[in-house]
Amino acid sequence: MAIALVFPGQGSQTVGMGKALADEFPVAKAVFDEVDAALGDKLSAVIWDGPAETLTLTENTQPALMAMSLATLRVLETEAGLDLARDVTFVAGHSLGEYSALAAAGALTVADTARLVRARGRAMQKAVPVGAGAMAALIGLDFEQAAAAAAEGAQGEVCQAANDNGGGQVVISGAKAAVERACEIAKAKGAKRAMLLPVSAPFHCAMMQPAADVMATELAKVQVNVPKVPVVANVLAQPVMDPAEIVKRLVEQVTGTVRWRESVSYMAGQGVTTFYEVGAGKVLSGLVKRIADTATGVPVGTPQDVAAFKASRG
Repeated sequence: MAIALVFPGQGSQTVGMGKALADEFPVAKAVFDEVDAALGDKLSAVIWDGPAETLTLTENTQPALMAMSLATLRVLETEAGLDLARDVTFVAGHSLGEYSALAAAGALTVADTARLVRARGRAMQKAVPVGAGAMAALIGLDFEQAAAAAAEGAQGEVCQAANDNGGGQVVISGAKAAVERACEIAKAKGAKRAMLLPVSAPFHCAMMQPAADVMATELAKVQVNVPKVPVVANVLAQPVMDPAEIVKRLVEQVTGTVRWRESVSYMAGQGVTTFYEVGAGKVLSGLVKRIADTATGVPVGTPQDVAAFKASRG
């Protein structure tokens, strides 16, 4: 049975995540320490003690979720004997999680990844004035219908499909008025629900171009290695291995659609039957069940989850 590791994106964070892992496993604590050192601040204190408003600032959320994912992975490697090159067919991550996937596969160091995703968070926040953009979840339309509603709502403004999450859930992103128009159009097309999301910026749309430019500059400063296992890129829903292409696709990802439904379908089509969601929450595990009926999603983010993972591998 082939396995894939998938890494969560923004929205999965909770105050206190990873504390039990860090208390029990020195390798987990070492990752949080490494991220603190790379950023020059005590992000771990915010992750474990809050306040929630500080953790949910995009520039904190992104490195926090990456730290949580990599800490969990290190525990799986040391406690359960997981060897990525030997045991894992693909890695992938949802939006921010793509950086966690690349760090997991050794394409980026943890320290470089922490600095990159902090820069990404800041750049995404700065790209659009607060209140000018919006994102909304459309439930009950397929991707083509949702993209058509977004295009119709645009009326000369930016409005596009940002996340194709699968299971009839598509997130649209763009100028606030355009997104609101698209929500009404989507309801008329038969969407069960169309609701604005509590986000601070319109991610994964053309309004994020200033952030894409920042990431092109930042990525040019770091060493990107060939990953140990193929990384399924958000914007392609196909695996990438070449460092130059990895960088290109990460820059495109800032303004492009997260093709998560197609990414999971691709991996399932290649024989993956179990998707381990490494890090915070269980959002991706829930989506796996709705996208690929031959596969299961298993969240791993606590000492108990690690024990279950170990037991499952006999």
